[in-house]
Amino acid sequence: MRFENDHGALVFYHQGETVRIEAWGKDALRVRSTMFSQFTGNDWALTEEVADSQATVTIEEEPHWVGDGTTDTREIAAITNGRIRAVVNFVGIISYYKDDKLVLREYFRSYDGTLSKESRCLKVVNREWKGIIGGSDYSLNLKFESSRDEKIFGMGQYQQADMDLKGCVLELAQRNSQISVPFAVSSLGYGFLWNNPAVGRVTFGKNYSEWIARSTKEMDYWITAADTPKEILANYTAVTGHAEMFPEDLMGLWQCKLRYRTQDEVLTVARQYQKEGIKIDQIVIDFFHWTVQGDWKFDEKYWPDPKAMVDELHAMGIKVIVSVWPSVDRKSENFWPMMEKGLLIKTERGAAQTYDYQGDCVEIDPFNPKTRQYVWEVCKKNYYDFGIDAFWLDNSEPDYGVYDFENYRYCDGPALQISNIYPQMYSRVFYDEMSRLGNGPVVNLLRCAWAGSQKYGNVVWSGDVPSTFEAFADQLQCGLNMGLAGIPWWTTDVGGFMTDDVGDPDFRQLLIRWYQFAVYSAVLRMHGDRGPYNIPALDERDWGGGYLHTGQPNELWSYGEDNYAIMKKYYDIRISMHDYIKKLYEEAHVNGSPLIRAMFYEFPRDGRCWELQDQYMFGDKYLVAPILHLNQFEREVYLPEGRWKLTSTGETYDGSCTVTVAAPIEYMPVFERM
Repeated sequence: MRFENDHGALVFYHQGETVRIEAWGKDALRVRSTMFSQFTGNDWALTEEVADSQATVTIEEEPHWVGDGTTDTREIAAITNGRIRAVVNFVGIISYYKDDKLVLREYFRSYDGTLSKESRCLKVVNREWKGIIGGSDYSLNLKFESSRDEKIFGMGQYQQADMDLKGCVLELAQRNSQISVPFAVSSLGYGFLWNNPAVGRVTFGKNYSEWIARSTKEMDYWITAADTPKEILANYTAVTGHAEMFPEDLMGLWQCKLRYRTQDEVLTVARQYQKEGIKIDQIVIDFFHWTVQGDWKFDEKYWPDPKAMVDELHAMGIKVIVSVWPSVDRKSENFWPMMEKGLLIKTERGAAQTYDYQGDCVEIDPFNPKTRQYVWEVCKKNYYDFGIDAFWLDNSEPDYGVYDFENYRYCDGPALQISNIYPQMYSRVFYDEMSRLGNGPVVNLLRCAWAGSQKYGNVVWSGDVPSTFEAFADQLQCGLNMGLAGIPWWTTDVGGFMTDDVGDPDFRQLLIRWYQFAVYSAVLRMHGDRGPYNIPALDERDWGGGYLHTGQPNELWSYGEDNYAIMKKYYDIRISMHDYIKKLYEEAHVNGSPLIRAMFYEFPRDGRCWELQDQYMFGDKYLVAPILHLNQFEREVYLPEGRWKLTSTGETYDGSCTVTVAAPIEYMPVFERM
């Protein structure tokens, strides 16, 4: 082992590995390691300039007992930046301390020349590099000791019942409705960013935790220490970026369905909302308004005058967002030009195909700046110049026909090595150019994200999830963990995406409960694929949007007068909270706080709040207790310390207790903090 103080960074060398630990932001360290002669220089999610830190590096000798009553000395080293300190022993095991308390230590079970606890003959090392046969890169397995008292949150969005990720195995890969945002918040008072977009896996086990990258050039992670989750998020977003200030005129209702097939259908819905006296802030035009995938333009047969449509909608105060997919059909006018220029994803073997829904498609390679320029120029000409306000960047994982990551390659490297940042690069096709044009804050809608995506104008929704109460409960923990991973602009399809029968009373009950929840979330957005599919196609002979099915109506009035009355009431609640919601978006912009917050985010010293995942705080003022079960008309709610007012009755309660409150279909329990 050899240690160096490199201008305030701690560097050490061990068996061909170079490790660099340096201050990176408030009370934080960045840790990199490589088996190559130098680091790549990639910052990945760590995009923000940070102030120079006065880190302290110490290198000293420490006595070690080696048996038979004898000792020798070995070098150890440490680096301290504010409240976090990393200590490296003589075999390269790194331990992290918050103030003087150990919070994280690498896992090592191999003989190290002493009789310490870690000195065993298992030959399990803390950082395991394995060369990929036939290639120049490595797989990496990084292990940490596990604390059984620890709870772990964040990490993005995984469709499961568990919000506390301790004991969970998470794939580090993007899929439809699975979003890998590898930032974890620990109950022990630290935050940990796996700053590596490689496909892999993390296991937060009881015996140890491990982070695996299936193909990488270097290890790169960032760790910070703080007393509360709010402070941890503030440190994290200071180095990865803040969301912009969300536009006030998008804080109300967004209207969407699968799918408005024609210009007339869109205008008919907008006019009816105006007649009903309900202001919609944005209407969403979904897929197959185009001819074929990759043409990125309106089908003139069904959308004869997009500019006139947009002008009329703008006159109503409605913004327009249009769906753009990254898939390019072989029949598209853009396919062969893009293929020839190398602007599409490449396959390592077999046919050049990455996606097969409604066509034989290859998806774009947004890592290539020429791809980004090409796609933007087409979309600007065919959408933005008509006055389209924003883009719905669906399938942004990308949604591969088969998630066979080792078969795909981008211009910057194999998918195994960088695929998790694909949705962020895709979003920048539009964000970078729209920002340059300077027409106000950019707000686009995406189905996926990665660490730092919050700074690229991304409203992220939870994907194509079933219309069930079980899925609804999953979305709540998904949204809370997305917020803890630094993504504050998060939403869902109200009622879920996949519905067999809109007339089913059970579905309508689910829809109301989901809608009530959505009113107390960042973005209130109606969407879904509503069966039954008994609406005839416009023209089954068309290659374009005429042949594809559409779902049943999905406007507020589409589900009967009783339900319409409830939805209108909650729409009014949403509008009445405008100034409060604006304040929450300001907090997200300034310090990274999500709009929907885990209970412990506001009450970190209340142990009970670290156990709860079926209620949440909407900002610091409203405690929301959604109804997550069919035919549930009352529920228990835990009230933390303080005074609370039940908004339905005005009744007040002292906190630090659990109460049972009524929840008729017309009402979701919400308590106001007094």
